[in-house]
Amino acid sequence: MSITLISILSLGFVLGIKHAIEPDHVIAVSTIASKSKKLWQSTLAGVFWGIGHTLTLFIVGIILIIMKDEISAKISMSLEFLVGIMLVYLGIMNIISFREKKQHAHSHVSSLENKYPYLKSTAIGLVHGLAGSAAMVLLTMTTVQTAWEAAIYIMVFGAGTILGMLCFTTVLGIPFVFSSRKYSVNRILVVTAGGISFAFGIYYMYNLGVTEGLFSLWI
Repeated sequence: MSITLISILSLGFVLGIKHAIEPDHVIAVSTIASKSKKLWQSTLAGVFWGIGHTLTLFIVGIILIIMKDEISAKISMSLEFLVGIMLVYLGIMNIISFREKKQHAHSHVSSLENKYPYLKSTAIGLVHGLAGSAAMVLLTMTTVQTAWEAAIYIMVFGAGTILGMLCFTTVLGIPFVFSSRKYSVNRILVVTAGGISFAFGIYYMYNLGVTEGLFSLWI
């Protein structure tokens, strides 16, 4: 492995860390970290987000690079729009999470989340990875020259995102964990996280649809 490639991979790792703490990523994962009762649960939420994110980037990225194809602006922006929808949904779920859990449907959802606590984190990572695949392919194709180098680059970039999100969700989880036994304080923090996610999701969709012209591409 050449020194040049090592330098490129090192830069990719740093860019991965930076990528992990983009606002839409942080806000989405915060809705899950806010439910943590122990700090390691918040940490693992970030790890599983990173795994899902890297998995999608790797699969979609390598397929497109091998086929020497690219994602159209319409599809790319539509996938980004899906992130906005997800943020709104996560926000709403956080806001209503403190209602009395007497309804059968809500109890069923809760039991699923307890049984598969990190499935939601992975799913969020998958959506973020899918939305960011177009940019990842462009970045990779302008950085490396061969498919195997692209595969390594995406994996190293993914390792950076996992580490970045691991560190951030650990820090983010501290106030939620320490307030987990203080209902009123914890409720304020969780609902606030949900409100931020909801508001940012609306803004995200408006910016894509109106400002960047996605709605006009759909028509």
